[in-house]
Amino acid sequence: MNKGLTESQLDALIGKRDYRLFLNAKNELYRERGMKENPPSRAEAIRLMAAHPNLIKRPILVRGKEVLLGFHPEEWAP
Repeated sequence: MNKGLTESQLDALIGKRDYRLFLNAKNELYRERGMKENPPSRAEAIRLMAAHPNLIKRPILVRGKEVLLGFHPEEWAP
C-alpha cells in the first residue's frame, strides 16, 4: 500500500517550487477535476496529494537541494 507523504512533508519537499509540477497529469483525479485548465490552490493541491498519493508525479529524486520529478534518466545522471 502506498502511504504517500503527509501535508507537512509535501510542503517541505515543494518548498518555493511551483507546486503544479508535482501534480501527476496522468492521474484520473487530475483529469476529472480539469486541473490543467483550472489548477487548485497550493494548499488544496497539497491536501489532495496527501490524501491521494497517486496524484503525486513520480518518481521523485532528491539530490541535495535539487528535486527531480518524473522518469528522465538523462537528468538523473550524476
